[in-house]
Amino acid sequence: MGTLNNLRLTPVLCAALGAAAGFYFLYHTAFAAIVTVLLLSLASLCFFRVLASLYSQSRKLQLTAVCSASLAVGLFLGLCAADAGRGDVNFGIPVTGNAENVTAIEGVLLEDPVIISGGKAMVSVSLRKCAGANGLRVSSSGEIIVFFPQMNAEKLREFGRGTVIFADGRLRSGERGWTFSADSLHIIKPAPSLERFRTGIRLGLIKRFSGESWSGLALALLLGIKDNLDTDFAALYRGAGLSYILALSGMHLAILAALITFILKKTLGLKASAITGALLIILYCLLVGPMPSLNRAALMYILGVIAVLGALPKNAMSILALSFLIQITITPAAGNSLSFILSYLALLGILIVSKAVVSLFAGKIPDFLLQPLSISVGAFLATAGVCSFAFGVIAPVGIIAGLAIVPLTTVFMIGSLIWLVFSFLPLSSLLSMPLSVLYRLMELIASVSGRLPGISIESVTVLVLSLAIILLIIILDSRRRAVLLRLRPFN
Repeated sequence: MGTLNNLRLTPVLCAALGAAAGFYFLYHTAFAAIVTVLLLSLASLCFFRVLASLYSQSRKLQLTAVCSASLAVGLFLGLCAADAGRGDVNFGIPVTGNAENVTAIEGVLLEDPVIISGGKAMVSVSLRKCAGANGLRVSSSGEIIVFFPQMNAEKLREFGRGTVIFADGRLRSGERGWTFSADSLHIIKPAPSLERFRTGIRLGLIKRFSGESWSGLALALLLGIKDNLDTDFAALYRGAGLSYILALSGMHLAILAALITFILKKTLGLKASAITGALLIILYCLLVGPMPSLNRAALMYILGVIAVLGALPKNAMSILALSFLIQITITPAAGNSLSFILSYLALLGILIVSKAVVSLFAGKIPDFLLQPLSISVGAFLATAGVCSFAFGVIAPVGIIAGLAIVPLTTVFMIGSLIWLVFSFLPLSSLLSMPLSVLYRLMELIASVSGRLPGISIESVTVLVLSLAIILLIIILDSRRRAVLLRLRPFN
């Protein structure tokens, strides 16, 4: 019951577990180990398939055979996705030990440029050609991060994703692979019409929000644009363990989806409003651009709508597993991003832990606090090991601070949307005042929370401790439910 139902193995969940194992662990091991695992998976599949045929009445054996096959298929899918997502760069010019061989690049902007410190722009580029020191131009392939000087930042922002550019500069090698520092920028070909239309909308929204003290936060929460976000404000959130709130993810999409449903449900009904909401979410993701955590949330929303229509089982864990399989197949490179990993781990922790926490502390903690607290605890425990490895520190204070910041963020997002609707009228100045107060209040909470130091522990230790706590919570919840079942006949 409860948490154990969430952990029940299904074919799609087994396939997702196999894909995760192949993508994150087995791909980096020796070839012999991979072959061994595949052979063992095949052997177990044959074994359970034979048993299922001998005992055709046993549903457990039949389910085990299907799950074994799903695990093997998922494992193979994960290995293939890991190979496809490596992102190897082929410059067409020998660069080993001599990065100066590449003096210019030509490629397509894969995303909207991000303004970083010093006013510089950073963008991911799909290479088409490279030029050498001797003037030779050759075909190239792969993705590379390019840094542009401040004078090119605004020009890049105006053209946006899909633009073909040519840049002179220097190739650099670092811990995260090759990057290119550009000295100049030349626009070879503007982006396609649809991309230019999208970029125009983004620029219009940025201009519309300009001039407000809270505009940087509104753009970050609504569109994922952090160029205008106050760096001190972002640092406060980072120190308080609240950085996830500034990154577009499931929380932001859930707020927007709930608002869409609230507006459309009475007029269109549940199914029609869900379908309309899914279409609006797709358009929203196209406007915002490719973000792994946001794409995960959008994909799960769409799968949830399909489940509402009766084409999929209404099981959150199965929908999460199916979303992982689809996303890692379509965009394998996204599987290596930190936001992708944290997004799936956080929701997995919520699905496994939150119900157990609510069950254990029901009646002991007020419900309006227990529900968000259980979600924060589940997400924190599931992501603690990865956060410790990536950032070197974890901030448990974020669990408590989030209880206040998350609802305030929800009100702020809705208020920002209302302000945008009425921004053409003088009334918008009245709406700006409460948004400024909310902004300062959230800044104050993050500042006070950030004064508590984070915990710096070896990531392996953090991972073991967090898994042990999760297991303890599940065991305590299972025992409590078992006791309640035994006592039920006496009630």
